[in-house]
Amino acid sequence: MILNLHLAPFATVILNRRTTFTGFKTRFIQLRQSPLQFSRERASIISFSPAPLKTSTTDNFKATSTEEEEEEDEEAVKTTEPSATPVRIVALVGENSVSPLKSSPWLDVMLHTAKRLKWVDEAYDMLVFSDGLLKSTDKTKENLHLGLRNADILLIVAVTNQESIEWVQANSVNVPSILCFESSPTLRNKLGGSIVETKSNGYIFSKLTAISQSKRKTESTKIVQSVSEAWDRHNSDDIRFSLLVVINACIRPVPILKNLRAKGFSTLNCMVKNCGPQILNCLLDPNCRKALQCLNKCSPVDQVCNYRCIASYESPCLEEFSLCVLQKNNCLELDAKIPEKPSVPPMIKFRGDNLSHETAEDLFVGWLGKLDWSWRVIAGQNPAYDQFPCQYQLFYRGKAKGSFWYEPIFRVRTLEGNLVWRRRKYRVRRGKVPATFHFSVLDNGVVSNEFWTIVDVSDDFSWGLFHYHGAARVAGQSYTGAVLVSPDGMYPDETQRQRLFSALDRCDIKEWELFNVDNLSCPNPPLGLPEGSRLHSKIEPEDMKA
Repeated sequence: MILNLHLAPFATVILNRRTTFTGFKTRFIQLRQSPLQFSRERASIISFSPAPLKTSTTDNFKATSTEEEEEEDEEAVKTTEPSATPVRIVALVGENSVSPLKSSPWLDVMLHTAKRLKWVDEAYDMLVFSDGLLKSTDKTKENLHLGLRNADILLIVAVTNQESIEWVQANSVNVPSILCFESSPTLRNKLGGSIVETKSNGYIFSKLTAISQSKRKTESTKIVQSVSEAWDRHNSDDIRFSLLVVINACIRPVPILKNLRAKGFSTLNCMVKNCGPQILNCLLDPNCRKALQCLNKCSPVDQVCNYRCIASYESPCLEEFSLCVLQKNNCLELDAKIPEKPSVPPMIKFRGDNLSHETAEDLFVGWLGKLDWSWRVIAGQNPAYDQFPCQYQLFYRGKAKGSFWYEPIFRVRTLEGNLVWRRRKYRVRRGKVPATFHFSVLDNGVVSNEFWTIVDVSDDFSWGLFHYHGAARVAGQSYTGAVLVSPDGMYPDETQRQRLFSALDRCDIKEWELFNVDNLSCPNPPLGLPEGSRLHSKIEPEDMKA
């Protein structure tokens, strides 16, 4: 679950009983629209700071969802809402350039990004070209010319060839927005028709020059900083996010970012009316107060920073604060939905037999019983959650008939440098189709609902691939991810390579998108099951190979 708690300024306002927002400043909540007037329409400058919360479950508020909500969640993965206004992007990539994403070609990364943009909005069209074609005289070069003539955004990646630079400078004059990454410093960046000056550090789009104190320059600088920080994370989610920020600011609002615009005074009124004691307790509690202050200092796109704040300073007061402000009263007035795409098909057979709900649950239970855990995570796709070290998974049946639970155990490093274990508990219900499931968890006071799919599990249980779509509705956050698992946290051998890559393809995930989990030092994980837990129904541990 992804959650922002950039509410320290609001809490401070309430404590001091101020009646004005003079000097109010927060990265999570923007109380005014951007002064930027770009090519299409006026748009708010958003800030986006996904940070996973890993805290204990509150006993008196259960993470549950109704059957109607679950059906809506399941349908959300199947439906799309077309957009009216097209957004045209042209990406020009240096010939044979290599990305930092496991040394994958930048051309492949950009082609995949073009596909992932379609998951957000079918009207987002990105054409991808290599600058090597500029030497040719065929129709492909004409297509690039035509694309630039109609482009809203030109994305330049790893272009350093002097002839290519001169060609771009001569043919991109009328493109409203130009973003240059890891390219020649002589190429200039534009936002909404205005030049954005930068100081080059190597060939990185960062280190902005303070060329003006005007509001317009200040706001464009904020956009560039957000874009640059996201890009420098070098993962597929943040590369796409870099483009979404510019689309949102310069062209038209982006659907998945609209939930991050707060309602201003209505938020403050909601907090004062409903959550005064919780806010006061949080501000009087050293850890809770430090958590809010720490979160407010983080960059809007710095997921690691936000997570470390929560992990370092989490407390019962912080949980009560978010439970009241967000979950119970939805003071931010947000309503995130589970993402529609990618649509991931579940596995339908195991060992040649049609998969039943019982057998699918047994695949989750995995090695538990023969080992002290069901699975260990080898690698994951989501940059917010799936890269923590020492990830253990426990899947088991509960005491009550039909109950099923999931408990992830993992390690995090706090701001003080301490390594600590975290453990969460998800309620799991069967989906309509075997190998699909609805997960729900109360995570630091906020309910997150997820739709999981068992994509594949090898016949000998040597590895599995699980995909998920999720949303923390009242936090305004939606997300997707996948985890590759095995009994020992090690990659399967080469004989499984083709089947594994086929499973990743069904998730529309490239191998270079995965973050490898550090499983080298994992002393004394807090494992163990509740009393009365039950394990396998049809597949016994003896059926697995050690």
